[in-house]
Amino acid sequence: MIKVFIAGGTGWAGSALSKGVFNHEKMELVGALSRSHKGENLAEILDLGSTNIPIYENIETALDETDFDVLVDYTKPDVAKKNILTSLKKGKKVVVGTSGLTEKDYSEIEKVANENKTSVLAVGNFAITVVLLQKFSEMAAKYIPNFEIIDYTHEDKIDAPSGTARELAHRLSKVQKPNKFVTEDELIGDKSSRGANLNDVQIHSVRLPGHVISIETIFGLKDEKLSIRHDSGASAVPYVKGGLLAIEKIGTFKGLRRGLDSIMDF
Repeated sequence: MIKVFIAGGTGWAGSALSKGVFNHEKMELVGALSRSHKGENLAEILDLGSTNIPIYENIETALDETDFDVLVDYTKPDVAKKNILTSLKKGKKVVVGTSGLTEKDYSEIEKVANENKTSVLAVGNFAITVVLLQKFSEMAAKYIPNFEIIDYTHEDKIDAPSGTARELAHRLSKVQKPNKFVTEDELIGDKSSRGANLNDVQIHSVRLPGHVISIETIFGLKDEKLSIRHDSGASAVPYVKGGLLAIEKIGTFKGLRRGLDSIMDF
């Protein structure tokens, strides 16, 4: 049995994964992290029966009082980084589902993971269809050196770009850097209207009511264009299958890997 601890276990995505872990025959959900529900029983909150799944306020207390193999983090970037590094230093394996961690953050996380001979799998989006979007976009980027990313989600998401967009930019930049037809120095007007530049890839983040989570890679050549887009629904169900797969495979490597496809067979 893989003993799993979920930071953010009462949240939108975390609660769906908590139920998935609880019902998995090879996993045991042993605890969760939630400041707003500290001291409560996760099983009661999520209607998981009469078992006791304690909820802690901070990762230090959880590590002192709970034995687990894998931390899954679905919190906020500043909290997540602390949770991840603290857990790695205790030899725990970590699956990262939190958006907003930077390239610098991941460099530090990778260093600590290697020092403690453990593993981190950072996944911008656990949906299998997003994995396919990433793979198809990488294929297209080999042949079309002109591309940008549009990141859509609801109006109250506080991090921008999303973890999905950051991961996609990271991956595409490894294929090749996109062409820049007008440099930043040559731009006239409000330069911020061109969006953010991450890993030399331009990203535009849309935050509006009516949007859930969508990601689009747009490619252009003379007289032709290509758009590869993923749209999510209102529930967190699409992310559960990928989350469970990440937990199952986290022990198959050491160090840092990014993207769900890094532990999948393609």
